[in-house]
Amino acid sequence: MNEFFGKNIISVKDFDKHQFESIFDSVDKIIDMNRNQRYEIAKGMILGYMFFEASTRTRLSFEAAMGLVGGTSLGISDIVTSSVKKGETLADTIKILSSYVDVLVLRHSLDGSSRFAAEVADKPVINAGSGTEEHPTQT
Repeated sequence: MNEFFGKNIISVKDFDKHQFESIFDSVDKIIDMNRNQRYEIAKGMILGYMFFEASTRTRLSFEAAMGLVGGTSLGISDIVTSSVKKGETLADTIKILSSYVDVLVLRHSLDGSSRFAAEVADKPVINAGSGTEEHPTQT
């Protein structure tokens, strides 16, 4: 899995067959670990999320997964509670949140929003839905 550390996950088209097999092999290894071993994987790491569209399963899946490997999560799950509502740009919000976390998960209604986030964030970005484009963690 180290080959993916620090890399953006924007589209399934960014991966080849070998990389998918590597992901599935890593998942099998994680499943076979005991709880203490799993907790060491992301111990001390923080997943940040920005959900500008309604989401239950995707957001909770990311939060649960991070917790299962020893990390924590924080973020924006409702645009009403974000400074974007007050006029802060998406770029500024991405930059601010990415400065607090180790990886950033984004769901946004605009096509290209995840690629844009990957350009402005100083941490890796995972696309959790980008407008009418794909949702690679659900594909």
